[in-house]
Amino acid sequence: MTDSELPRLTADVPGCGGGFKLVPEDFEVEEVPAYLPSGEGEHLYLWLEKRGRDTREVVRALASALGVSEDDIGVAGMKDRQAVTRQLISVPARAEPKVADFALDGVSVLWTKRHGNKLRTGHLRGNRFRLRLRGVRDVGAARESFSRLVERGLPNYFGEQRFGRAGDNADLGRLLVLGQRLPKRPDRFQRKLYLSAFQSRLFNRALAERLRAGTLATALRGDVLRKEETGGIFVCEAPEVDGPRVAAFEVSPAGPLFGPKMTAAAGEVAEAEARLLAGEGVTLDDFKRGGGETEGGRRPYRVRLGSPELTPEGEDVWLTFELPRGSYATEVLHELLKDG
Repeated sequence: MTDSELPRLTADVPGCGGGFKLVPEDFEVEEVPAYLPSGEGEHLYLWLEKRGRDTREVVRALASALGVSEDDIGVAGMKDRQAVTRQLISVPARAEPKVADFALDGVSVLWTKRHGNKLRTGHLRGNRFRLRLRGVRDVGAARESFSRLVERGLPNYFGEQRFGRAGDNADLGRLLVLGQRLPKRPDRFQRKLYLSAFQSRLFNRALAERLRAGTLATALRGDVLRKEETGGIFVCEAPEVDGPRVAAFEVSPAGPLFGPKMTAAAGEVAEAEARLLAGEGVTLDDFKRGGGETEGGRRPYRVRLGSPELTPEGEDVWLTFELPRGSYATEVLHELLKDG
């Protein structure tokens, strides 16, 4: 199921029309760090700005220039190639004398500061986005769709980039979960990517079912609910109690990232999730083959847009907002554009 085939929260609002990402400056992304470097320690944090480069490419170039292993370099999240992005990357502090000589087209080191620990995946609060839609035909439709997302939350689909340029990452992940050999032996990064893509495809299908049923913002008996403030989760036993909390955005239904450590749903919700597995010909136990890459968990079906703004500029529209880590700004665009 491609992005254009997924059900949308704003399906009854016409697409606003327009073009996106005609130049990298149309898509700006800035990490919102979970913490800032302290100024002391065995790691050096670099605040980087890049254009036309993906994060892995920058990591490889840094490793080569600084004379360190790629495994010694830490990133909190991967950033798009076709964008202007700013993010933290950590390197061993012993490489500090060589940083000034690092040069890569499209990449600038804006500042550096030491810290005690290596940056790890997920060490960020979220991302701040500034997006430009060019040649918008219906600003009113754009406002209506954007306002609805602000009010009700963004359906938290994994974006198409999760599934690879050929779109086969999830299929390869399914083969790994089943213990089958791939046509080409994956490296560690590829293995993690494929397994995660398979989990992501199943989550997207579960979320699509909720949207079709009109239960995105409904507490169902047996749902796993996630607290917005703390991230804590619990199973809904009394929808009449938890329903108002969902309506107030205090808690949200959380979908499956299948694996042995995933909190189990109950009742009809658990049965629906079991049907997803059966449709792929896999069992929950199969995910044990993924080891630490497929331990499992829960992901909220919807997320808030933080600090949202929509600003017309001539025939264009600027969108600014924040999303929690792991959520995709491109899903906001799909809701507005309807891929038209």
